[in-house]
This record gives sequence, structure tokens and C-alpha cells, in this order.
Amino acid sequence: MIRPPNHYPKVYLYRGWMDMRKSINGLSAIVEQEMSLNPFAETVFVFCNRARDKVKILCWEKNGFILWYD
Repeated sequence: MIRPPNHYPKVYLYRGWMDMRKSINGLSAIVEQEMSLNPFAETVFVFCNRARDKVKILCWEKNGFILWYD
């Protein structure tokens, strides 16, 4: 199982609800456009659905994005 390294300096939680059909491209666009952050930074971005019972986590790992869904 792939796990994020312990050295990530920041975790950002998206305050609004997110459509869980969005994939890596859609989520990274939200990070850039709505959050005004760099999706390629060593940062973890967390998104929740409307009911707040599901979560997607996006992070950049040197050569590609990792997306967790729970």
C-alpha cells in the first residue's frame, strides 16, 4: 500500500463540498483556481463530499499524483 511520507509540511482541507466524481485533473484545477495553491508542492489536499462521509486526498509524489478515496 502506498502511504504519504511523514515529511509533508502542510495539509489543506477544502472548505466547501466536492463532487466525488472529480478525478485528479479536476481536483488539481480546484487547488490552482479556487484555493490559489500549487498542486505540485509537497502538500496534501483533502476534499469531502456534501454529506461529509467520504473523502478524497490528493498529493504530488515527485513523478505523478496520488489520489486516495475513502
